[in-house]
Parts: sequence; C-alpha cells; structure tokens
Amino acid sequence: MATIEWRSPASEMAVKQFEVAAEKLNLDSNVAARLKRPDRALILSVPTRMDDGRVHVFTGYRVQHNDVLGPFKGGIRYHPDVNLGEVSALAMWMTWKCSLVGLPFGGAKGGVACDPMELSRNELQGMTRRYTAEIFNFIGPEVDVPAPDMGTNEQVMAWVMDTYSQHKGYAVAEIVTGKPVEIGGTLGRREATGRGLVYTIIEAAKHLKIDLARCTAAVQGFGNVGSVAAKQLASVGIKVIALSDRTGGFYDPNGLPVECFLEYAAKNPELRGCPYGEPIGNADLLELKCDILVPAALGMQITKENAGRLKCRILAEGANGPTTLEADEIIKEKEIFVVPDVLANAGGVIVSYFEWVQDLQNFFWTEDEVNKKLRDILTKAFHEVLGVSQREKVGMRLAALMLGVNRVARAMLWRGLYA
Repeated sequence: MATIEWRSPASEMAVKQFEVAAEKLNLDSNVAARLKRPDRALILSVPTRMDDGRVHVFTGYRVQHNDVLGPFKGGIRYHPDVNLGEVSALAMWMTWKCSLVGLPFGGAKGGVACDPMELSRNELQGMTRRYTAEIFNFIGPEVDVPAPDMGTNEQVMAWVMDTYSQHKGYAVAEIVTGKPVEIGGTLGRREATGRGLVYTIIEAAKHLKIDLARCTAAVQGFGNVGSVAAKQLASVGIKVIALSDRTGGFYDPNGLPVECFLEYAAKNPELRGCPYGEPIGNADLLELKCDILVPAALGMQITKENAGRLKCRILAEGANGPTTLEADEIIKEKEIFVVPDVLANAGGVIVSYFEWVQDLQNFFWTEDEVNKKLRDILTKAFHEVLGVSQREKVGMRLAALMLGVNRVARAMLWRGLYA
C-alpha cells in the first residue's frame, strides 16, 4: 500500500502492524509482499435518486484483501469518512481476525461515503440497492459475503439480500449475514460483537485475578457494539460509570443506569439530552479512572497525545484500530492489559460464520447454542493469544497478529503462486 491511492492513516497503521508481525515471524518476503496489498479493490459510483428528485452520486468501495482460507468476509460501512485507505485497512484486519479465530474466511470490507443519519429511509434503501447492484459480480455465497458494520444494520442487510436475490431470480439468504431472523438471520447475531467483547474481558479478568464485581467500566460509543457491551458488562456485575455516542457522553462515579440508556437510545437517534449522569466529552471519557476501558466508536481514538493519561487496567477494543502504534508503546510501559481489536471484536464475524453455515444447510440453531459456540471459540482464541504473548514476550496485539498472519502465510505457501 505504498502507492498514493492506498494511503490513509488507517492503512498505514495496518501495514505497519503487519510489518512488525512479519518481521517477528521471519515471514517469507514474497508472501509478505503479497499480503501488504489487497487482492482487488473496487471504487464505485452509486447514483441515488433523492427525495427532492435530484440524483446524488455517492462513492462506494469494496476491498477484498485475501481469500486463501476461504471466501472473502467483511462488513459494509456507511460513514462520511469512508475512503479507499480506510476500507483497505479494515479488510486487512478482517483477514487476520478470521484467521486468528479459525474461520474459513478471508478478509474484505466495503462502504459508502455518506452520513446515514441525514438520509431518509427511501434514500438509504435506494443507495443500498444501487451499491449492491454495482458489486453484484464481485460477491456471492462462495465468493464474498457482506455483513453490517458502522452505519448499517439488519434492515440494510435485508435490502442487500433482496437486491442480490432479485438479480438471481430466487432467494439467496446466504449472500449476506446480519440479516433479520425472519429471512434467514441467526439468533444472537446483533448482540454478538458486544457479547463476545465481554467474554474476552471475563477471560482477561481471570488471568489478572481481578474481581469483576468490584470493577468499573467506561464505554466510548453507543452503537451496536458499545450498547450491547455496556448491557453485558452490567449483567456480570460491573459498574458502568461512563457512556457516550458521537454527540457526547455521560458520567456518574456511582454507576449509570444502563437499561435507561438503552431505552432512551431505542426512542432517540442520539444520546444528547439523556437525563442521567453528568456531561463528559468523548476525549475526557477515555481518561477516566476505571478498571475497564472500551473504545467502541471510531478508529485512532487513543494516540500518543492521550495514551499517557489512560487510567484503566484493561483496554478492550470494541472498535477497529482504536489505538495507534505510538500509543501502543506508551500503553505497554503503563502495563495496561490490552485485548486487541482482532480478538476483542471478533464475535460479530464468528456469529456471521454461524449464520452463513445455517443458511447453507437450512438448519438453524437456538440462541443458547450460538452463544455457547461463540464463547468456546473466543475463549480458545484468547488463551492461544495469551500463550504466544507469554512465550514470545510480546504484547497481546502483536501476539494476536502473529497468530493470524502466520496461519494465512502457511496456507499461501502450501497453495503456492499461480502465475
């Protein structure tokens, strides 16, 4: 990704993380050269009829990083800052994430540069259907299986599935995951990322011999991941002292009523105006004294400027790429235990895999079965990463990347180069 079209802070961070892991692994230089860049990347025009009659042309992307282990897998993101570099970074991280937790998938990611909060339901549907039509020849149940990401949800996935199915002439539930249960979605998928995040926090607390019933937590971001994580943290006895979304945050050292926030969020598009706790900014939330800090909003929130002021014991990354490379070094010196993003937020793609499998065989599991299988996979992956971390004397992030990268590299060496 050295050429200018790939460059963005996120892509440069993802490549640098890979290079550090590759050097530690003494990775084959030819394999490393291939893994630094995605297999292919699409930049799309997405013309959409707006409610006022004009046609607005959005820019869309789909990046497919590597499929040596299986079909590409990755979400679709709707956000104003979506660009080729960011989507490329997210696709690379998805490759390592799937490999790390043992899924037969490679990494992909897609998105449209837009603010979904400013679009009507009709505009959102029109844009989604046109975007799906534009990537139609590049996706498929055996090729590339999209899913929800920031700014998208099960309704958007339903539109993707329906558009693809209309083109094929029959229902293809397995084309996308994160769908409503009524059209082939799986129980437990919406909560999977946040729930999985808490499973890894529980394992981290066991390792550190911390009593969760006496712990406090701060959660930045109250979207799908942050809201579910906050609910799950409260359910295991952790006192949630701060919550935020893009409009700002709320703080109460005695604990916030998480259920009340969930009820408020269900009726309002943003937390602004919520009558609980004292106002706090998103940046200030990260620096609160707490046992568990969960950045579950945008990437690159913890930098060399604020990392030295973190006062948590466990940093569990719900967002993708929330911590910069420079911040990692500072956090290591502070002896904060990091549950890295490729492990902490892997619950979503794990249960997406379960959904894909269920759709392919038309046989569906109970929610208890889904949650048990999710916990088993994440617990196993956590202890594998912890083992590498202790054995190689490296941080948890590098250990996770070493595991993920090495499995992909070994598969590539077995398969060879077709040229």
